[in-house]
Amino acid sequence: MSDDKRSGGNERDWPLFEVFIRARTGLHHRHCGSLHAADPEMALARARDVYTRRGEGTSIWVVLSDRIHASDPADKDMLFEPAMSKIYRHPSFYDLPDDVENM
Repeated sequence: MSDDKRSGGNERDWPLFEVFIRARTGLHHRHCGSLHAADPEMALARARDVYTRRGEGTSIWVVLSDRIHASDPADKDMLFEPAMSKIYRHPSFYDLPDDVENM
């Protein structure tokens, strides 16, 4: 059964999914592309066919593109600079007593 018949619609009307693949156990998932599919199951099958043709990969994630929320790179200072100004979070801020070992 073709994808068009299964979904009952035109492929251009299908939602866009982002595809993430984990190459090997212990590694993180990496974004490898986008594809249109009628539902998450079809997105997984298409992602397998398109992005793991050579047998690479141990795990596939698909997520609707409109469900991903990301920060704006222009907000970098606002988001990450405050953490750097909190010197009490750095272990070098504290004076350790002489009798403390293995720290």
